[in-house]
Amino acid sequence: MPPASKPAKAEEAAAPAKKSGKLKIIIIALLVLLLAGGGAAFFLMKPSKPAGPKPLAPPQYIALEPSFVVNLADPNAVHYLQADIQLQTRDPETAAAITLHMPIIRNKLLLMFGQQTSEQLNGRNGKEQLQKQALTEVRKVLKEQHAADKVDALLFTSVVIQ
Repeated sequence: MPPASKPAKAEEAAAPAKKSGKLKIIIIALLVLLLAGGGAAFFLMKPSKPAGPKPLAPPQYIALEPSFVVNLADPNAVHYLQADIQLQTRDPETAAAITLHMPIIRNKLLLMFGQQTSEQLNGRNGKEQLQKQALTEVRKVLKEQHAADKVDALLFTSVVIQ
């Protein structure tokens, strides 16, 4: 009977090997599930970034004082322009650059305003064209000075043509 006892021992040794193999597979599967669940929770629970663009900084208005007063380039009569101007920016560096380069900005605008005629400035369209030209001139001065040039608007707060 010794030969029969050998197969019984082989079966007993194979049974624990099968149980430990299944146990390893179950543990690995559980670890994979835990890691996947943890990763999913991390991505779902982390704070999301704001969907839209970042909020704008509050506008800063810089008055170009004193008022601009220039003789207009009318050939047959003497007319003048008086204008109060403010520049709008949301960029602190641009606001500092405007203040620093104020003499150059005022000079360029005075020269530009003096080239206009009262006929060119007659009506809303003429004033809006002058406003666009003046804004372009301010940005150009700042670029030439290698300064921040994020000027959002040039506003006429008072305009008198006489």
